[in-house]
Amino acid sequence: MKTVFEKTTRDELIYRISLLDENSKALWGKMNIYQMLKHCTVYEEMMLGKYIYKRAFLGRLFGKMALKELMQDDTPIRSNVPTLPELKIKAQEGDVIAERKKWVALIEEYAKPSNSEIVHSFFGKLTTEQVGYLVYKHMDHHLRQFNG
Repeated sequence: MKTVFEKTTRDELIYRISLLDENSKALWGKMNIYQMLKHCTVYEEMMLGKYIYKRAFLGRLFGKMALKELMQDDTPIRSNVPTLPELKIKAQEGDVIAERKKWVALIEEYAKPSNSEIVHSFFGKLTTEQVGYLVYKHMDHHLRQFNG
């Protein structure tokens, strides 16, 4: 499985992000391009340990089981998976280019991660290996959503 901790994987993701612009349209879901980019930067900040969100009640009940299923192979995350409330972006408009640059800068931080204690708001405490795989799958999911 691909992991964001590998340089070739980061380079591939950054290239795919560079293909996105203000005119990129979603193939599924309710987010526009700005909301997706902002959602992904907020997600990266959580996965890099910059922000900690309260654990979701359903995550406490089913998070580890869902994580195990998600991590079993390299099957992409399916379309229209619900977004956690704290990761929903309400703003309809914003600077797409600036948000894209911010996302790329956050991805580059995975070259030398500084926080090994990551707690996902749904899945709970994650190992470094799980972070690497989950971050890749999440990015790939949204890049496929916008045909990137």
